[in-house]
Amino acid sequence: MTEVSSLTGRLLVATPALADPNFDRAVVLLLDHDEEGSLGVVLNRPTPVDVGEILEPWGELAGEPGVVFQGGPVSLDSALALAVIPGDHGPLGWRRVYGAIGLVDLETPPELLARALGSLRVFAGYAGWGPGQLEDELREGAWYVVESEPGDVSSPRPERLWRAVLRRQRGELAMVATYPDDPSLN
Repeated sequence: MTEVSSLTGRLLVATPALADPNFDRAVVLLLDHDEEGSLGVVLNRPTPVDVGEILEPWGELAGEPGVVFQGGPVSLDSALALAVIPGDHGPLGWRRVYGAIGLVDLETPPELLARALGSLRVFAGYAGWGPGQLEDELREGAWYVVESEPGDVSSPRPERLWRAVLRRQRGELAMVATYPDDPSLN
């Protein structure tokens, strides 16, 4: 299914109509998307927990803000990390997902990756969909699918990412960035 696998590396941007509080104004980077389902991480949900408190050796390599992000509502007790590494080949302990973005094996000694890392972000949990579930949500209009940029993963202002990603789109989609947080106040 080439259509399904083509969404890996793209962003899901929650529409204002999406009612699930787990994904209110969420920006999700899809790390895997095929006929067996989809997996991604929410890029704009920082927690108050410093990376160094949970994964001490990785703390000083984490980009700003240097906190753990809530990657989604599934498996909140597990961590995964993404790093942007430019070039054709990444170091041992890093697996390319899309473009310069890849997954970091947190069991790898950080010093093996430190020189190559462009940025590092750690996520607790992930967003997951079973076979066909994401496609159903897309047909229902819950998500906009847009191209990702390497800077999305390491945005120093994650609270502004939803609006920033929409603002860079062309046409009417850019106007959605101006949608009020609470439309009932208009």
